Amino acid sequence: MDFMKLLTPRPGLRVLITGGASGIGLAIAKAFVSTGARVHVCDVDAKAIDAASTVSPAISGTRADVANKDDVKRVFEDVRRELGGLDVLINNAGIAGPTGGIDAIDSGEWEQTIDVNLNSQYYFSREAVPMLREATDGGVIVFMSSVAGRLGYGFRTPYAATKWAVVGLAKSLAIELGPDNIRVNAVQPGIVKGPRMEGVIAARAKQLGIPYEEMEKQYLAKISLRRMVTQEEVAASVLYLSSPAGSAISGQALSVCGNVETL
Repeated sequence: MDFMKLLTPRPGLRVLITGGASGIGLAIAKAFVSTGARVHVCDVDAKAIDAASTVSPAISGTRADVANKDDVKRVFEDVRRELGGLDVLINNAGIAGPTGGIDAIDSGEWEQTIDVNLNSQYYFSREAVPMLREATDGGVIVFMSSVAGRLGYGFRTPYAATKWAVVGLAKSLAIELGPDNIRVNAVQPGIVKGPRMEGVIAARAKQLGIPYEEMEKQYLAKISLRRMVTQEEVAASVLYLSSPAGSAISGQALSVCGNVETL
């Protein structure tokens, strides 16, 4: 048996990645392109999409607000035109949401976090499923949750609530869509090295009134491996779930976090 072939998604996969023009999403896009996939990304940042499209001619893009149902429909019009179908949906788009006590969080920020982190994943899944049913080797959906989707996260309640909900959505859709040969899983990144995490740490440090460096040390002390994970490590887990090696895996929440012990 050729195990290396099993570990690589088949060339020619048609992949849609939400929030795919930067950060983890772009790392996932690059990973799929390296295997011969054709990738369409959507992102709220038009400049980021332009930059992503220069990475490879195999990447196309649509500027869209993932929480806007009309924008979502427009994304799928572009997917049909650019890719001619869909094999893999990566529901990656998300925001950090506000930092603060439950009695201090603005209701508008709460609702925005729900809209972007949870409702958008429903909108995209709803549009994608009819296309994924037609995928030659079966369809794949990967929801991007978080380690905050398996642990409590004080002062980040909107974010944690959505990431727990995403796991429930993934596990439920795995049951619902399994008979259609569509596999559904969630990935739970931990503390991912990059500008977004730096912003989260800075906001928490400000909330607690301590220096950034001290806050960062506290975050790392909660990780068994005592380091942040990289975007590429998260992307590799998505490739695995989309490869023949992951063909029997569905309904799972895979933590890629170095074993975050507590938040």
